[in-house]
Amino acid sequence: MVTVVSKAGFKEYDFAELPVAEPMQRSLAAAFAARSRGWTSHLTAGTNWRHIDQFAEFVSGLDSPPDDLDGLTVEALQSWRNQNIGTNSGRSVLGTIRGLLRRDPRLSTGPLAEEVARRVPGPTPSKQSYDEDERNRVVLAAQREFRSAWLRINENTRLLNRWRAGDVTEGSREWKIGAILDHIARTGDAPRTLRPSGQRAVTNHKLLGGNRSEKTWGRLFLTRGELTALAVLLTDRFGWNLSLYSRMPVPTTAPSVGETSSATYQVQLEKRRAGRGHWFSTENITDAGADSPGRLITQALEATAHGRALANRLAPEIDLLMVARAHQPGQGHLGLDRPSAVEPLSFGISYAMAKSWARSHGLHGSPFQRTRRTTVTREGRPLQHTQGTHESVYVLPDKQVQRASRDVFEAGANEALEQALAAVFGGKITDEADPDHQPTATVDCEDETTTPWPAPGGGCGADFLLCMACPNAHVHPGHHPRLALLHQQILSLCSALDDDTFHSRWNDHLLRLENLRDKVGPAAWKAALTRVSDTDRTVVQLLLKEDLAP
Repeated sequence: MVTVVSKAGFKEYDFAELPVAEPMQRSLAAAFAARSRGWTSHLTAGTNWRHIDQFAEFVSGLDSPPDDLDGLTVEALQSWRNQNIGTNSGRSVLGTIRGLLRRDPRLSTGPLAEEVARRVPGPTPSKQSYDEDERNRVVLAAQREFRSAWLRINENTRLLNRWRAGDVTEGSREWKIGAILDHIARTGDAPRTLRPSGQRAVTNHKLLGGNRSEKTWGRLFLTRGELTALAVLLTDRFGWNLSLYSRMPVPTTAPSVGETSSATYQVQLEKRRAGRGHWFSTENITDAGADSPGRLITQALEATAHGRALANRLAPEIDLLMVARAHQPGQGHLGLDRPSAVEPLSFGISYAMAKSWARSHGLHGSPFQRTRRTTVTREGRPLQHTQGTHESVYVLPDKQVQRASRDVFEAGANEALEQALAAVFGGKITDEADPDHQPTATVDCEDETTTPWPAPGGGCGADFLLCMACPNAHVHPGHHPRLALLHQQILSLCSALDDDTFHSRWNDHLLRLENLRDKVGPAAWKAALTRVSDTDRTVVQLLLKEDLAP
């Protein structure tokens, strides 16, 4: 028997229930207990327990089930791996069991140890970000639901405040509703009358306009669906995980010297999976107007104000932002990682609530993972995760990012091609000089009137080193000695100049000469150095000093 304990409570796991021999039950229990010391989530414990149960079912189905872990064979583990390696859920199961088996010292040597140590590939991300139309549909549904609730609660709050201040005519319809609102705020429910049938009916349903939640207790409290809509909007805005909402404290207001038109909230986030124990970070979010990120925090505080005030009276130790009024008080939840419900209130957002909200709006599955992925990829930076996770989990596998990146990749490839073309010899190699061509300091020019670099007054405006990039350039063996010497001299500048100066002034010329050398042939290029004349040396010296004008 293993008991997993956290600040949220405890749960027991009975390994005697597993369909394997008692020695293996004890070995698995010992490994599970050792691993559980680093867990902060009961969800993690439950997931590991289910994976162990699957492994036990596999072992019990072998032709000769072993009594203990050291009785497993390489063939059995290979069969187990092959059975699970093909899916994300299967790879998750393999990872869990691999971690447990590696804790057993009897499996630390020999062929069995090698099989246990085989790496399990990480899961392939199955969730994709929303395209613009899909995101708009989700966000619009959440905005409509939450805004309607926020307006409803604000309107009734104003009436309640007026009633408490004595600004409503006593005995009037507004006064009577104000009295009911005061009762709702203090108890979480409208006044009710016990009927002979045993049903507790709303006492003043005609005055309130009906029995529906939005006409009774919903006047001051969010429903769980409306709270889920708020969470969807927060995830779309800030990229927060679903799990954060069950443990998010009420934001505090940071001091702002001399500032009266805006408020900056400090929001504390808890990321349990970021390391051993609890990991917290604080985000500062400013409400500077209707379109600012902090306006949603202000609205969240206003919409949950009565729920938080009632929670403070019923359970002062709970100071959480995400609170709703449960439709059926008394029905708790199964997740030990979420705060216990305080009748008639519930806290946080469960996965079941997320799926129910999506179904009610014609969506498929929980919207939170895809909404978070959409926000992260839209922001283009890590949000409560590392740079490596940002790139490997969110950016690279996402189809929306891949499609949006095609133009960027194409532009980058074209730019790289242009740079590559700029660093190669752009002319033609010939066997002999053409008398119709005009000699320059480095090449023969076929036609200076069609130069890519025309001078303002006519003719070619390029310097003689740039001639090697021109399509009108012709190089014959008579040029080889001078160009080989020029190549040698530019190489010597590499050690004499700092990197920035050399690359900006000489690197492209060096690359063109090396490209030309490869086309001429290294042997012919080296032999040309033996034919260098005094004129060649003078011209090269002037080229390097940039004293020779075109």
